[in-house]
Amino acid sequence: MTGRPYTLLSCGVSLDGYLGDHTPRLALSNEADFDRVDEVRASCDAIMVGAVTVRTDNPRLLVRSRARREERTARGLPSSPKKITVTNAVDLDARSNFFTAGEAEKLVYTPSPRVADARARLGRAATIVDGGPRVRMRRLSEDLAGRGVERLMVEGGGVVHTQFLADDLVDELQLVVAPFFVGDASAPRFVGDARFPWNAGRRGRLAEVRRIGDVALLRYALSPRFRDD
Repeated sequence: MTGRPYTLLSCGVSLDGYLGDHTPRLALSNEADFDRVDEVRASCDAIMVGAVTVRTDNPRLLVRSRARREERTARGLPSSPKKITVTNAVDLDARSNFFTAGEAEKLVYTPSPRVADARARLGRAATIVDGGPRVRMRRLSEDLAGRGVERLMVEGGGVVHTQFLADDLVDELQLVVAPFFVGDASAPRFVGDARFPWNAGRRGRLAEVRRIGDVALLRYALSPRFRDD
């Protein structure tokens, strides 16, 4: 096993590159694509989202298909992957779906000065991991590898996407494009400002384009470890 998990970044965006608007959970995809994402989730060891996503979307992050859950348990795995988040402020609610839904382990990475606070607030609901003076995605990824995570799915939001991409930690990008615009500069974007490794001099490889109803799936190979499976 390499020093970090195979990392797949999964995201849905509007035609103008937004993750949503200011309403709860704007639907950027459709049922057929939700099922595809469910299949990808079932193939992973862990799913990661940022603390903002935990607070604003209250996601369950579970495998929806009974058949896929049963296939995982038949292999001796939890019915859904582990759940990972990272927080600096530790302003998370232990009663949220992230912590209460599913039997798989929940990991919360936080800076060293906030570990005691995180354990006091969330210690019964999650494993609190000391992320060092500042949580860095490379160190987090290496720690996940040490915990047996071989395949990591990163589902957002924009801050987490930016950090993983800017640190050159993404092997595969699965980007779904919705057929409409958001048109609000204050809405959350796919990524923020950063120096990304992929630019005019280093282009990602487009591995697949797939029409799924009214949305388009674009799969990009962003590292030599990309696996077309």
